[in-house]
Amino acid sequence: MKGDIQKSLEIYKEQLSDGFIQTAYVVLTKYVAELKGKFPPSYSTSNIGFGYLDYTYFYFTNDYVKNKNLKFALVLNHKKMQFELWLCARTADIRKQYWNLLKDSKWNKNIEAMPKYSILEVIIEIQIDFNAKEKMTSNIINNAVSSALEIENCLQILGC
Repeated sequence: MKGDIQKSLEIYKEQLSDGFIQTAYVVLTKYVAELKGKFPPSYSTSNIGFGYLDYTYFYFTNDYVKNKNLKFALVLNHKKMQFELWLCARTADIRKQYWNLLKDSKWNKNIEAMPKYSILEVIIEIQIDFNAKEKMTSNIINNAVSSALEIENCLQILGC
């Protein structure tokens, strides 16, 4: 499937012709921008990264994580159609260092190898439902902030 680029392009063109993918993508990316705009002022946020139809995200930091060369990412995982919180590092070496500290944490339970882009990943909203948008938005923001604070507390306990 992945090897036949011409077949992939034909399927892509066919899927785009009905307009559903474009509509969904625009709605989802605008929603990520809306979440960014509603994020608590105690965190600074980055521009939105649009990925390759795989992830749409923005980073957020405070002084504590920034001083550790870390950052959080609020991530829309397009394939799983869920929101996740990722703890990320400024460089690959820093990511590996913190992976070694946190690989046995509750967030990495049953994770054998370091994730490709992050140190740890937490699912914060598994059901995207625009029929309950206000509740969903509140859940995403509250779960992201509370999970970030819990991770920060863990890092402080570990002496990081």
